[in-house]
Amino acid sequence: MVFGNCYKGKKVLVTGHTGFKGSWLCIWLKELGAEVYGYALAPYSAMDNFATCNLATEIHHLEGDVRDSAKLTAYFDAVQPDIAFHLAAQPLVLLSYHDPVNTFETNLMGTVNFFEAVRKTPSVKVAINVTSDKCYDNKEWVWGYRENDPMGGKDPYSASKGCSELITASYQNSFFKDEGTCLIASARAGNVIGGGDWAADRILPDYFRAYRKGEKLLVRNPHATRPWQHVLEPLSGYLNLGAALLINGRKFTGGWNFGPEDTMNYSVKDLIERILHIDNKGGYTTPEIMDKPHEAILLKLDISKAVNYLNWRPVLSFDETVAFTVAGYHDDIAKENIFEKRKQQISLYTSSALKKGILWAR
Repeated sequence: MVFGNCYKGKKVLVTGHTGFKGSWLCIWLKELGAEVYGYALAPYSAMDNFATCNLATEIHHLEGDVRDSAKLTAYFDAVQPDIAFHLAAQPLVLLSYHDPVNTFETNLMGTVNFFEAVRKTPSVKVAINVTSDKCYDNKEWVWGYRENDPMGGKDPYSASKGCSELITASYQNSFFKDEGTCLIASARAGNVIGGGDWAADRILPDYFRAYRKGEKLLVRNPHATRPWQHVLEPLSGYLNLGAALLINGRKFTGGWNFGPEDTMNYSVKDLIERILHIDNKGGYTTPEIMDKPHEAILLKLDISKAVNYLNWRPVLSFDETVAFTVAGYHDDIAKENIFEKRKQQISLYTSSALKKGILWAR
């Protein structure tokens, strides 16, 4: 029984369920036997994972904006969920430069509205806010950031995620510290990749858009190093954290990193060349682009806390991560039985974890 069978029969509410990670999380929760409820804006395009998997027919689905506190709280009240995951956000660094107001409103007040809805809904036993590795004050040093390192962020997106973490800590200390109150935590992950992500200004969606057109991708920062993870890696962490809170209680509250192993920090160039090794139909160029908005060159997470206290660790090697990702995008392009293909990848990932002796909360 993975995750201690904690999700079977539970009502789980996911904000941002139409997004990339949110939609994958809903598929996995459904496979675990949960009754899944989603609250989010409409998907950006017909290629998004939520749309191609036709998730609106598989789970309970309500379109809504997390900035609308009254509507979000009313949905919590109507559903009376046992567990809540907050993934609704403006998730793009470059868009945050073009639209900082919406970025801050969504990522800050959305977090406040989420925790206010949790606070007003006694049925919620566990609530997890999913932020980003970019919440940390990034010094671009060679060692990974730990959960007690300072929050920060130079660009509006990163700053908003640091603020979201501070909001979470404030609510935990102000409203959720006593016995009998909801158990809350935050989860931070690296650069997540996988089939179903077609957002703008992300390296893999941009690569496969160019691939479909028979063009080469223009790469801004080929030597930028990122902690690449297949989407199922951090999701296994979030689900493991939720199960640990349900089983063991308050000692698992607080912030948690779910990144790759230290050896999994590869450059953008490494990633694309590994894709080309699997499927040599695309390509890339690196023209000189002036006046680029600031993007961090190096960012790593220290996952020691999750490894030692949650018995969680990554499952996939870099080659396996790339292979899972390429297969997912080819499923998107083929447009056949994508929902079933996603479930097959979850099953394959789970089997691989068990074979490697990774025993999530049991």
